[in-house]
Amino acid sequence: MDPFDAGAGGLLKQPKSVWATAGAAVVAFMGIGLVDPILPSIAQGLHATAGQVSLLFTSYFLITAVAMLVTGFVSSRIGGRKTLLLGLAFVVVFAGLAGTSGSVGELVGFRAGWGLGNALFVSTALAVIVGAAAGGSAAAILLYESALGLGMACGPLLGALLGDASWRYPFFGTAFLMAVGFLCIAVFLKEQPKPARKTSLLDPVKALGHGGLASAAVSAFFYNYTFFTVLAFTPFVLNMSPYRSGAVFFAWGVLLAVFSVIVAPRLQKRFGSLKVLGGSLILLAADVLVLGYGSHTTAVVCTILSGAFIGVNNTVYTELALGVSDAPRPVASAGYNFVRWFAAAAAPYFAPKIEEWTDLHIPFVVAAVTAVVSALVVVVRRKALTHEAEELEPQHATEDGVAVFAN
Repeated sequence: MDPFDAGAGGLLKQPKSVWATAGAAVVAFMGIGLVDPILPSIAQGLHATAGQVSLLFTSYFLITAVAMLVTGFVSSRIGGRKTLLLGLAFVVVFAGLAGTSGSVGELVGFRAGWGLGNALFVSTALAVIVGAAAGGSAAAILLYESALGLGMACGPLLGALLGDASWRYPFFGTAFLMAVGFLCIAVFLKEQPKPARKTSLLDPVKALGHGGLASAAVSAFFYNYTFFTVLAFTPFVLNMSPYRSGAVFFAWGVLLAVFSVIVAPRLQKRFGSLKVLGGSLILLAADVLVLGYGSHTTAVVCTILSGAFIGVNNTVYTELALGVSDAPRPVASAGYNFVRWFAAAAAPYFAPKIEEWTDLHIPFVVAAVTAVVSALVVVVRRKALTHEAEELEPQHATEDGVAVFAN
């Protein structure tokens, strides 16, 4: 079946509950890049340094990483609908509070609470979409990937449009949109059956005992350091107005969405997942290195171009993590995300520190090196990574769900 088919079970013919969840997922993913174009404005408004403001990402993803051990535990006990609503409630409260911050310390703390809510919501959203979608998992997963790409593209744009008036407005805007998502899910989404087996807090850690899954997680850890150096540190290097920075990262997000949903599957079909991943990581390393040493115009072009490589990598890594071991998909994904999101927390902290210790170029040299290391892990561990489990049947996917966070 073609997932783009508008007939019964196609992408465009889904229940209101699926559209409500996907719409809220778009806003949730927008929250990741929302602060990108306003980072310099926040630093100026709160009299903070680039390193202090970058902690907005560090606190957010550090809590997200730890929360990966909790989300499956919670959702397997209270159900997907209640977990989504709990996560949305956290985001509404903490995004709103972030807009009232009087210091960078308060803002960092509120972003941590926001990260917990986002983890609860996004890690459960795909499982709910797959369970409620018509026509099996193909259209549901495509819809989720589209929501991810749209959110990553529109987040910086919304941040720029609202942030041009005040850096506080994007936070209030997110709180409002997530409140709308809360109401839509409360009205349109019915509770789905709970999993037959409850997930324990240690199940994701135990799943990492599988060599293939551990290899995918370690490789993704180094890749995520590169990814979030681009996302969190580059705005300070570009030093543009919120509108211009928002436009740059909007274009970046569009490439990410197109290459994640459309290009990556075609490349995988022709060349194989590991060759595509290894090649894309090396190209990302070269792109980041040129970004760090090029002119301002070159840095803008390389920032946008990195979205293409990041989109390909996100898709391939997710499929590897979900198919390489025999662990249930939500458990495997939670263990994988638990490892890799620590790098997303580390990069925004260390990149400004490295600049302080050395110069503006070296953070990008480090990011290029971590991309190469992630590619080397893929090459060295290719045998473990090629023994992928067979794709789950649609009904199996519906029972297990898929706990993927921002790919």
